[in-house]
Amino acid sequence: MVTTSEIQVESETEELLDKKSVFSHLKTFWRQQPLGAIGGVIVLLMIAMAIFAPFLAPYDPELNAFEFMLAPPDWQFLLGTDQFGRDMLSRLIFGARTALFVGFTAAFIGAFTGLVLGVGSAYFGGKIDIIFQRVMDVFMAFPLIIMALAVVAVLGPGIENVIIAITIPFIPQCARVVRSTALSIREIPYIDAARALGYSNIRIILRHMAPNVMAPFLIMLTAFVGQAILLEASLSYLGLGVQEPTPAWGLMLQGSAEEYVESAPWVAIWPGIAISLAVFGFNLFGDAIRDMLDPRLRSQ
Repeated sequence: MVTTSEIQVESETEELLDKKSVFSHLKTFWRQQPLGAIGGVIVLLMIAMAIFAPFLAPYDPELNAFEFMLAPPDWQFLLGTDQFGRDMLSRLIFGARTALFVGFTAAFIGAFTGLVLGVGSAYFGGKIDIIFQRVMDVFMAFPLIIMALAVVAVLGPGIENVIIAITIPFIPQCARVVRSTALSIREIPYIDAARALGYSNIRIILRHMAPNVMAPFLIMLTAFVGQAILLEASLSYLGLGVQEPTPAWGLMLQGSAEEYVESAPWVAIWPGIAISLAVFGFNLFGDAIRDMLDPRLRSQ
């Protein structure tokens, strides 16, 4: 007869084994993908900075202290202040929230919509697929930044409109990649078997096709986050994105890169470094995920 103490020991043993397996997977990932691991660390630090921003920021990011305008970095203001006397470090920390919110929201909506459209187009085929591809060709004819500028110029500035403007160009990119994978899955015999059993089209798409295109979907999703952060910074820099006084890295660059390049270079340097590190981290992490999930690259 099994006692309560024996059950507790077994559960504790299983927990230890699970923890060891997690650490072993992380160690393997670090050994096989060192650059991807560095990118993952950058991403995790950025997420932690955004979550704990109220505790990490030394000052209110929207507080104007005109007596400290353009103060150089010192012990009171570690990264200096901007032209309105606001603490650069605090605005950088809270700016991570804006960048991640826009990045993850736009990337997920764009990638998920592309996933649904791509799998549906590949499954139904025929005229639906032809019409869908021609529409996607029209969208993909425009560069990302041009399409985003056109959308935000119509909708107006603001964080919600920026998310919409960034999401729309992502949809055809993910849809084309997912469709190419779904086309090969559609020809596998188990799809014909599911049809023969009388399964509905929705069930076949959701339960048998969509799970098998998760690898390219996750790769595109990770890559989209870095692109979305860069696009949001570009739109905010042009005055078409996030508006004052919301802390945003692109907005911090607006009007400071040229005007204060000699008198207060830190006003442009710190947000530029933050944008570069964020995009660099997500790109490295996305490339590592691609290498881990792609069997052709994994076997090399």
